[in-house]
Amino acid sequence: MRKAMQKAQVSSEYVILVGFIVAISIPMLLVYFNFTNSVNDQIISTQLDKVTKSVVDAADTVYFLGEPSQRTLKVYIPANVREVILANRTLVYRMKSSSGDSDIVGVSSTNLTGVLPKESGVYILTIKATSNSVQISYS
Repeated sequence: MRKAMQKAQVSSEYVILVGFIVAISIPMLLVYFNFTNSVNDQIISTQLDKVTKSVVDAADTVYFLGEPSQRTLKVYIPANVREVILANRTLVYRMKSSSGDSDIVGVSSTNLTGVLPKESGVYILTIKATSNSVQISYS
């Protein structure tokens, strides 16, 4: 009888120990996943900011040099891009993040026309000056 009581005590201590480890592990995992999501959002935001600045700088350069100036850029578009908007002098990359959608905005000295990619990958952008705007295309 005494031996059975000792086995029961060891089993209950084991269950308490496992419960304690699980109780500590779950909050640590939640903090880890929140942190990695935040870091991933910052990386994507930084990559899109770099693309936006590169495109706007190249557009301003070819615009001030005049027609038929053109530049090509090799850019990487990260995942989680929802849409790209070229409206008048503004370039907007809208990205999906863990806290909702956020916009990366660049403003040029001239009107921007054309299309930019939103799918993830490496692209070659062609930025060409026209008589009253800058035409942007990709391949």
